[in-house]
Amino acid sequence: MLVTGHRPSGKGLRSLLVPGLLAASVGVASAAGAARPLPADTAQSAVKAASLLSVREPLSGRLAPGQKLSLQLEAPAGAVVRGNLQALGVVLDVETPDGRHLRRLSQGAGVDHAFTWQSRGMAKERLVLRAEKVQSYASAANGVSAAQGGHSDASTYAAPIPGAYELTITQVLAPLATGHAPAAEIEPEPLRSPRLKALQARLAQGGDSRSFWQEMERQGTPLIEPWDAEHHLVSFVWRGAGQSVRLFGSPSGNHEPLQRLGSSDVWWASFVMPRDARLSYGFAPDVPQVSADAMIQRRAILSTLQRDPLNRQSWGRSADLQAAQDRYDGRSVLTLAKASPQPWSQPRAGVAAGQLQRHWLDSQALGNGRDIWIYKPQGWQQSDAAQRFLLVLFDAQAYLRQVPTPAIIDNLMADGLLPATAVVLVANGAGDARSRELPPNPVFADFMGEQLMPWLKAQGIAAEPERTVIAGSSYGGLASSYVALRYPQWFGNVLSLSGSYWWAPKGESPNWLARQYEQAPQLPIRFYFDAGLYEGARGGQAGIRETSQELGDVLRAKGNKVVQRVHSTGHDYVHWQGSLACGLLALTGREPSTEGLKEQVAQACGL
Repeated sequence: MLVTGHRPSGKGLRSLLVPGLLAASVGVASAAGAARPLPADTAQSAVKAASLLSVREPLSGRLAPGQKLSLQLEAPAGAVVRGNLQALGVVLDVETPDGRHLRRLSQGAGVDHAFTWQSRGMAKERLVLRAEKVQSYASAANGVSAAQGGHSDASTYAAPIPGAYELTITQVLAPLATGHAPAAEIEPEPLRSPRLKALQARLAQGGDSRSFWQEMERQGTPLIEPWDAEHHLVSFVWRGAGQSVRLFGSPSGNHEPLQRLGSSDVWWASFVMPRDARLSYGFAPDVPQVSADAMIQRRAILSTLQRDPLNRQSWGRSADLQAAQDRYDGRSVLTLAKASPQPWSQPRAGVAAGQLQRHWLDSQALGNGRDIWIYKPQGWQQSDAAQRFLLVLFDAQAYLRQVPTPAIIDNLMADGLLPATAVVLVANGAGDARSRELPPNPVFADFMGEQLMPWLKAQGIAAEPERTVIAGSSYGGLASSYVALRYPQWFGNVLSLSGSYWWAPKGESPNWLARQYEQAPQLPIRFYFDAGLYEGARGGQAGIRETSQELGDVLRAKGNKVVQRVHSTGHDYVHWQGSLACGLLALTGREPSTEGLKEQVAQACGL
């Protein structure tokens, strides 16, 4: 198919809808037929026999470092299994009965983590909980804001206990007899790729695809061909699916279906893309059809989603930021020739690392607690306190595991481009806290302005508002702009990456926050907005790109300093790791000290 960033009209979720069917039941652990909870501390004895799990009945316990617990789930082969793990220092894997690793489901980061996978059947897999060493808490504080009368002594929402876990299987959805989305439901697109046309001709003459796949293995995928002076034709190709393949992370922003080339093992989808594009993506072959509503069926793509096996450029999400755990972990990366370089986004040999501490702060007003990570780069303690900067960043786990934020700070400082800058990474609370707190929420804004920031100041982590940046992506970008509006006495800089400015309270038109800034007095805040070319409006919904521009226009009209960027990308951490550095340079950076650094900043950031 040939698209330029939008899904062709007439396509949508309708191809994913299925008629109703009851989900499969699962086995139970006790003879009486009820789920049996394990002992509160399973560290006292090794559990050798695999225990059976039951749907919607949480299983909790505690493991010592190095100990593991094997579990079984009576699910039919091909079923989509959804669940949730709340654990600190306990990972969840799928393994074969003889212990061979198949898939990492959860890293056990201390908050609720939802997972989805496609079962191979009870006889062919085990779930394994495994305790690993975890960074301990430097402090755990009860959070009562100064406005509420100061801090109390009792901790209401205690920090997670290392090794403790609660595992819940929420759904087991048996595959329907039809199996997968039929190819006939995919609206065909003309074949435009010269290389694929040549293969099509070869197949028509009785040839096969072996030489094509050998070529793809040598050169790597996706298949990139010239289109015009400003664009490439990019063809994503997959080998050997049974019934269907979907592309996750496509320029259209949807789960684009791939087309099959005749009756061969070649599946393809083509896009005309600017030559400076960068994005991450994955493939989901043979996504099961299950009896569920459209949203759950849409999320079933996660059950088979995996990296492109022929793309050498991958982006892992493992705890050590190195190789991915398995083919399902991380994403593949497309970087076209003119994409902006990201010179500060990977740890460098010879650049000293600082100190990362984990703290716990709970809030009576919010009714939860969360991790607060504090990173002090090398030399920060010895630097002039009056010259230090502070970065406060939402979505802590993503900006520690997926984006190496400490390394980015270290590299910028090592190049002399950034003053001594401490980083505070604010984790999300459990469950649906992120979606409740980050969209404009006065209670959460008060937590930031009246509880977190005074607590940080008491720890010696503070800077004047003109040297303090609040930052985030998606809902985090939206929250950054809202919290700064509410508390400009703390935050004088906003760094927003693909901020969700389309958001509005129920019954109001999009970009509610732009109207709040328009009605407010002019505030001493500087802004950096970054949005993706592929984040435009679609299907009658307001887009991130347009609403970011609208907010920027409002702020410029009020006299605020605004830097606005649009890049050829989507809603994507692989881009945000570069734009985080560029936003910091735009808001707080120093003049490059050499011509080489000046050129590097210009190429990477356009500054």
